Amino acid sequence: MSDLNEIGSWVRENLPAMLADAHIPAASVAILADGEIFTTAAGILNRNTGVEADVDSVFQIGSITKTWTATLIMQLVDEGLLDIDAPVRDTVPAFAIGDDAAASTITARQLLSHVSGFEGDLFNDTGVGDDAVEKYLATIADAPQLFTPGERFSYNNAAFVVLGRMVEVLRGTSYDQALRTHLAGPLGLTHVATTASEAIMFRAALGHIPAEGSDEPVAAPVWNLVRSNAPAGSMLAMTAHDLVSYARMHLDGGVAPDGTRILSEESVRAMQERQVELPELGLMGDAWGLGWEIFDWEGGPVIGHDGGTIGQNAFLRMVPSAGVAVAVLTNGGQTVDAYHAITSRVLAALAGVTMPALPTIPETPVEVDVDRILGTYSSSVSDSTVRLDDDGRIWLERTMKGIFAELGPAPEPVELVGWTTDTLLPRKQERGMRMPHAFVGDDGTGRALYLHTGRADRRVDA
Repeated sequence: MSDLNEIGSWVRENLPAMLADAHIPAASVAILADGEIFTTAAGILNRNTGVEADVDSVFQIGSITKTWTATLIMQLVDEGLLDIDAPVRDTVPAFAIGDDAAASTITARQLLSHVSGFEGDLFNDTGVGDDAVEKYLATIADAPQLFTPGERFSYNNAAFVVLGRMVEVLRGTSYDQALRTHLAGPLGLTHVATTASEAIMFRAALGHIPAEGSDEPVAAPVWNLVRSNAPAGSMLAMTAHDLVSYARMHLDGGVAPDGTRILSEESVRAMQERQVELPELGLMGDAWGLGWEIFDWEGGPVIGHDGGTIGQNAFLRMVPSAGVAVAVLTNGGQTVDAYHAITSRVLAALAGVTMPALPTIPETPVEVDVDRILGTYSSSVSDSTVRLDDDGRIWLERTMKGIFAELGPAPEPVELVGWTTDTLLPRKQERGMRMPHAFVGDDGTGRALYLHTGRADRRVDA
């Protein structure tokens, strides 16, 4: 296996060409091995201004923030202030969703592992004040329950806003302040921004979104999603170095480099233990822990998380057995290409981990039970209709909703082909990969009840 300097030099030398090939404006990479951190960056942070990326540039980490929220929750467990198996309402009586019986039983453990079962992609704007998270709870009071709590995995942003509110109640302060006081500060992180007003103090990346008729993305019209979703990943930005420094604490049993105890060893282990198995979803993990994704890769296991905001994508992977971590932060383009090329090389060289290839169309597509999958599936993000054309090909048509309808052009119809018995792949790549579409459950007539792409969208046609 290579040493850190060797693989770091490879990344530094090849990064500019990777970005050009994948139409990525800029990227920042940090690699941790043997207690040392290597960093490099390349590209343009904002095509409106031409500002170049360097290793001190901050990028949004998106939903990787969820692991920070989970860490804040587990600190409360360590201090005896929270039982993650008690109902959420014991801490936040105001927690309400459309199904009151479900709301009365849902626990923090279920929120952390995305099995609470209620509709979770609710990006409701409650202003930019420190009370944005508190105000958010009232806006989800009618969120529908998709399935019984604990039944299955469905990625849930709203669940982590609820967890963020639990942190606020038990700490007596805002979520952002709790994150700075209990994580960023004790870890000695110097380039962390919890809001746009903080990010502007650094060299900050702007997201870039697809442009009609071009492979080159254009500058996004806004920098961030709504502040109410901060605990789920709408705001937090940092350098790749600081993100890997945070990961190092999780690899070192909860201890900061200066010896400060951030999290108990028991909580570090608990966060990495399997809570729920996932359908076969390609880029996502094989299972989920308390906040962390778990990947069953040869030489692993590997833990991590991904993040996506408005034109920015972030990737974090760690190998606990080897003490190795790698973070790749990007601001548009076919980001999965760069993530996969860099991460697979780094983990093979430093940790002996073989990263699986991205899903590809089989030479002979798997035969699909068409009657099982045809129909319309809905969430707060989009309505998705699966139909057949006159030639017998399967197409997915999506109509975006809310904030997602305002960002970029409307999605074109996507042809799907059989990958496994219940999972199909798009014939055309998006962001450098083909996202598996799993059809799971049964509506009582033999048809799939959910279209699962990480989020379970429920069938809505009769």
